[in-house]
This record gives sequence, structure tokens and C-alpha cells, in this order.
Amino acid sequence: MAIVVDLDVLLAKRGMSVGDFAEAVGITPANVAVLKNGRAKAVRFSTLESICRVLKCQPGDVIRWEAD
Repeated sequence: MAIVVDLDVLLAKRGMSVGDFAEAVGITPANVAVLKNGRAKAVRFSTLESICRVLKCQPGDVIRWEAD
């Protein structure tokens, strides 16, 4: 897949646990794992907005395109 999700990096930089992040964003830890592992087929803009608000980042910090 050419879309890469960098949640692991962002959570590590901020010292935030998956559980705390999931609660702050309003999603389940299982859905965080789906995002982190690149298995998500879609992300709602409202969820992406919450992720960016919690991590104080831009959407491009969370997801990026990488050539195969």
C-alpha cells in the first residue's frame, strides 16, 4: 500500500499511550491498531480532525504517500 500512517511515530514523540490517545480522540484502541497497522480502508475527516487536534499536528504528519 502506498499510503503510510505514522501514528506510532507521533505517539512515541508525544509519550502518549494507545489507550490515552484512543480515549482523547473518541475511538476504540482496536481502531487505533487498525490505523497504525495500515489496515484501515478509510478515515473520516472528523476522526482525522480529532487525531490532529489531540496530537497538535497536520494531516500530512499522520498520513503520507510513499511510492511502491
